[in-house]
Amino acid sequence: MLIPVGYVVATVLELGWDALAPLIFRPRVGELLVNTVLLLVLGVPTTIVLGVGGAWLVERTDLPGRRYFSVLLVAPLAIPAFVSSYGWASAIPSIQGLWGGLLVATLAYYPLVYLPALATMRGLDPALEESARSLGLGSWAVFGRVILPQLRLAILGGGLIVALHLLAEYGAFAFIRFDTFTTAIVVAYQSTFAGSSAAALGVVLATLCLVLLVIEAGARGRHRYARVGSGSPQPPELTKLGRAKPIALAALVVLGVAATIVPLVSVVRWLGASDAGVFAEMPAALLQTLLLAGGGAIGAVVVAFPVAWLSGRYPGRLSKWLEGPYYVASSLPAIIVALALVTVTLRLVPGLYQTPATVIAAYVIVFLPRALVSLRAGIAQVPESLEEAARSLGSSPIVARSRVTVPLLVPAIAAGGALVALGAANELTATLLLAPTGTRTLATQFWSAASSIDYPGAAPYALLLILLSIPAVALMFTQTRGRAR
Repeated sequence: MLIPVGYVVATVLELGWDALAPLIFRPRVGELLVNTVLLLVLGVPTTIVLGVGGAWLVERTDLPGRRYFSVLLVAPLAIPAFVSSYGWASAIPSIQGLWGGLLVATLAYYPLVYLPALATMRGLDPALEESARSLGLGSWAVFGRVILPQLRLAILGGGLIVALHLLAEYGAFAFIRFDTFTTAIVVAYQSTFAGSSAAALGVVLATLCLVLLVIEAGARGRHRYARVGSGSPQPPELTKLGRAKPIALAALVVLGVAATIVPLVSVVRWLGASDAGVFAEMPAALLQTLLLAGGGAIGAVVVAFPVAWLSGRYPGRLSKWLEGPYYVASSLPAIIVALALVTVTLRLVPGLYQTPATVIAAYVIVFLPRALVSLRAGIAQVPESLEEAARSLGSSPIVARSRVTVPLLVPAIAAGGALVALGAANELTATLLLAPTGTRTLATQFWSAASSIDYPGAAPYALLLILLSIPAVALMFTQTRGRAR
């Protein structure tokens, strides 16, 4: 898990400051830095406003059709960002640059703020809101002074995830010709094959990611947000939207159409013009996608299980020290992970270069927290008394855990594996750089056709990627509702 971090440090030490400085302090890097910073400064607050605003409307107001809107707002997660960009680029060919990147990225990633905000809002103690109203605060004042401060962790966590996705995204921005560090690294890698230019850009990108982690950790603070006691037995009072109700309805409809309907309509429109030969090639691409994504899911669960067990059963300094590198490594963009694995395999184990094992290793590094979080939550919910009862009846510790604990962890294992598989199936940059020659996944086949402006040829792969994503997104939404209860 520390290979990507070690790659960044080794790059700095190997190149040396004298060679690295000219590669970093040049106009091209300044241009990329401006693009990236503007993307973060404008994109992250916009996703926070959309995510928190949408969660509040469906959870705390008298908005008509709240149940349907709650599902519609999470639907964009089932559409990979590069597919959404493909849909917008085919609908409006002139879309490009920073504003095009902001449009596509915001619509694709705001659910990453919406889901944690929705889960947190459903778990809030209504008694605090009742007390605020009894002291004379209106509905809007209650939202600003009571609800919003309690969403701090959800906003910071969701904003951090969005920011890391914006730094790592390649396909969505390449479609609309918006240059970021990730798109520049891919171009540099393809032209110089992991040369010093790609490595220098990777150092800057990794530094930006680590800076974001530090900022988020500092902003999080040490405030307590857990309720004391059982809370109010009454459901929260819904805010009356009044004359703002038509505006809120129109805003959510426009958001749903822009984030979901526009990409889907573009995919369906081009699907009707697809050649029959494309459909004949899809089974092979689907099989390779399932094998690689399944391998990544199994690998992530196996790697995450020991640390999740330590964190759940033996929490302490050791488990935190072991768990930390998992999150640090996974916070780096997939392009950095891919470059690191390219360098390590070529120099130390050439036989692993461009093999399925390397691709699966990249998936494990990038998506491991998805399995770790699910497993840790599942282990924490299994009472140790069940194992103790089995051992009192003569079972050994291993038998007791395999016959009692592991069956109870099946839902957590399935959830973690499904989330990893979803990310792996949609991963583009790591697959492009690491996959063996001739590998055809749904994502790479889609990219090959779409980047050649063969929109009809890309449509079937886009549709299949969306269909594969729906179960995992439904699982995430269900887990959010379950945790809130």
